[in-house]
Amino acid sequence: MARRAMGGGRAAGGRAGVRGARRPELRLPPLEPWPDAELRPDGDYDGLEFRDADLTGQDGVGARFMDCALTGCAVDGTALGRARVLDSVLTGLRGVGTHLAESTFRDVELVDARLGGTQLHGAVLERVVVRGGKIDFLNLREARLKDVAFESCVLVEPDFAGASLERVEFVDCALREADFGGATLKDVDLRGAAPLEIVRGLDRLSGAVISAGQLLDLAPALAAELGIRVE
Repeated sequence: MARRAMGGGRAAGGRAGVRGARRPELRLPPLEPWPDAELRPDGDYDGLEFRDADLTGQDGVGARFMDCALTGCAVDGTALGRARVLDSVLTGLRGVGTHLAESTFRDVELVDARLGGTQLHGAVLERVVVRGGKIDFLNLREARLKDVAFESCVLVEPDFAGASLERVEFVDCALREADFGGATLKDVDLRGAAPLEIVRGLDRLSGAVISAGQLLDLAPALAAELGIRVE
């Protein structure tokens, strides 16, 4: 199993006022090449490397990935609902319409992904780092995020509606047209999001911290949300 060390109880970026996300530090064991050409529903994958695999349209619903590395894989329309991804590193994934509803990601790094329309509604993410890359139309409705860090990535129209976010950080990220409608936030640090664009759910930002500059940028939308006319 990959060993990990997490820092807990610190303030994000060393600043007081918000608890920072605990992050996985993964050290994978020696990996064996994935020997198959097709995923299997409820498949059990342990200590494997999936390199440049074309998983387009494959069915891996309910599969478990433990101590795995997925590198340069195509995941267009791949069905991975209710999958469990544990102690794993996912690098350079690319694809549109990947189905990951009700899946679990724990102690995972997602690096330099190029994804669109990824379905993660109802998913559970714990001790996850999303670093680099671009994800369009990410669906995290009703998901639970705890100790999640988005670093140096671009999120276009992410949907956090009804989601629960606790100790979530956005560091050097672009957050464009985000939906936080009905979401619950606790120790969520938005100060590193530039731009920070929120199209819905401004009334749900209790539990988040933003910078003074971001407050000025959001002021017109906040006034409209509160029914205040500015003349």
